[in-house]
Amino acid sequence: MRRIMTLGLLLLALTIQAQTARKFTVNITSDGKANMVGYLPEKPTGRAIVDCPGGGYSHLAVNHEGHDWAAYFNKQGIAFFVLTYRMPNGDRSVPMGDAQQAIRTVRDSAEVWSINPEDVGIMGFSAGGHLASTVSAHSEYDCRPNFSILFYPVVSMNERETHKGSCVNFLGKEGQKDEKLVKLFSNQNAVVRHLTPPAIILTANDDGVVPPVTNGVAYYSAMRRQGNDCSLYIYPSGGHGFGFRSSWPFHNQMLNDLTTWLNSHKAPKRDAVRVACIGNSITDGHGIDMCDVKAWPGQLQKLLGSDYVVKNYGRGARTLLNKGDNPYMKEQAWRDALAFKADVAVIKLGTNDSKPGNWQYGEEFEADLHQMIDQLNPLHLVFDKKGRAMRKMKRSEKPRIILCTPIPAYKPSWGISDSVIVNHIIPIINRVAKEENLEVIDLHTIFNNADGKAMQSDGIHPTEAGDAQIARAVMEKVKK
Repeated sequence: MRRIMTLGLLLLALTIQAQTARKFTVNITSDGKANMVGYLPEKPTGRAIVDCPGGGYSHLAVNHEGHDWAAYFNKQGIAFFVLTYRMPNGDRSVPMGDAQQAIRTVRDSAEVWSINPEDVGIMGFSAGGHLASTVSAHSEYDCRPNFSILFYPVVSMNERETHKGSCVNFLGKEGQKDEKLVKLFSNQNAVVRHLTPPAIILTANDDGVVPPVTNGVAYYSAMRRQGNDCSLYIYPSGGHGFGFRSSWPFHNQMLNDLTTWLNSHKAPKRDAVRVACIGNSITDGHGIDMCDVKAWPGQLQKLLGSDYVVKNYGRGARTLLNKGDNPYMKEQAWRDALAFKADVAVIKLGTNDSKPGNWQYGEEFEADLHQMIDQLNPLHLVFDKKGRAMRKMKRSEKPRIILCTPIPAYKPSWGISDSVIVNHIIPIINRVAKEENLEVIDLHTIFNNADGKAMQSDGIHPTEAGDAQIARAVMEKVKK
């Protein structure tokens, strides 16, 4: 019997070696207290996953929620990194900083480790699932993962509906008394439309430690309400902490589910043309279910195909005017749009600027539009053949900036004025486009609601059919 077990362990070790080309440790902090063990596959696909084991923010279950997963991922060509993050002891910034730095490290080393920096995911178990969802929902673009895998995750920080120890350890005893802080880091409340990355949640129906309904299901519901990509798998039994344990009855089914999900979420081509769609609620997809796919940027992605990657950076109620009631250039979506480093930037703003309370600052609209263009594509000096700086300034070829006029406002909902759009905003857009030598899509003229099916009842927001008109017009311009 002992010989059989020894032979089995030897075969397992040989299998792991055959799939793993290299194993190494990288320090996240200078003292090595935070580090990650990397497993690089023999045949890399470019995908990578940073793993956050659970343990209630008091310790780490690094085997069945960590190292035991290496062979599974390496076999699929996925680089796998097991993160040893420091415990918060009430200071949430400690584990958050470790996980964010781990994502940055993987991306910074992408070329050396044969990784696509646009295909770096995060995986977390229990409290590690809370950490993974925190990094997914609260981080800036450079350290936000491209996808999340959440196993029986702690999501809520309300100790009455989740694992109390995780709450106290992450926020501290004083933090538990701060209702705003508890709400903020109950990550179902932190999901951002279009920006929070796709997620898969895997949990057991009989989990008595981290109740699924107020945690994993709550996160799924928030993602679904926002129109974000999220999948939820609830297995009949298994309690809490099944991880990679093969003794769990649904182990193989879970692996098949996860593999299928991973295979259905391919990264964009590395040489894909990057298109950033910048705008207000019309770009965001207000009133359209599953707007990430059905709003005009999502439809544009379908029209353009796999040689392009389109990102929706629309935010509802936003203005181009910096003195407007909700300035776009103060939003996370704007920071993301800049960090995305688009090849093509499509700007569709101006509708909300026509409101009386906003248009009182209309004299600044032109300057603010120039500012947006400057931030997307700054002017730089031109040098002569001898390397001497000339007085002439010019912009780079990328991003190619396309300005869109607002679509018609068929009703004065929220004080939006089609008269201001036609007589003031559109002439400014055309003038700036001429000065900057930019392309313009005249959506105000192109958009057609003759059959009444292109607009929602508010007269401001297009239906899915109306968005199809916008998507086609943008596609035709982008492909020119």
